Amino acid sequence: MNELSVYSVVHKQSVAWGDMDAFGHVNNVQYYRYMESARIAYLMALNIFEQDILTVVASSQCKYLSPVFYPDVLHVGARIEEVRNSAFRMQYVLWSEQQKQIIATGDAVMVCVDKASAKKSNIPENIKEKIIQLEKNVGHDLMLG
Repeated sequence: MNELSVYSVVHKQSVAWGDMDAFGHVNNVQYYRYMESARIAYLMALNIFEQDILTVVASSQCKYLSPVFYPDVLHVGARIEEVRNSAFRMQYVLWSEQQKQIIATGDAVMVCVDKASAKKSNIPENIKEKIIQLEKNVGHDLMLG
């Protein structure tokens, strides 16, 4: 689980029986939900929901490395890799307690939009500073664009 030490937010996710599909393993869609839960935990750490902006997913992907089965507990690490003017790129790693290894990785580009106008908006400076601090706390130097 040392792989998670460079992730500023780690969300603990229990695998539910209903997360599995007809093939008897966790359905691929669930991985995106697990990453979403970690992303929300990260955004809550930034207090971003109290700002005048919203975040929307511009793109996301997941690389499946090993199937997951019920019962299991996943540790989903989330961090920000790159900060741009109005967007940031997040990276995720999903680690299985049963398998004692990373079972998937993912990333997403998040774009900030103004709550009132629904138009693209710059990331507030105080949020950028919080991101930089969160990442520094785990020794991760992110890219600033």
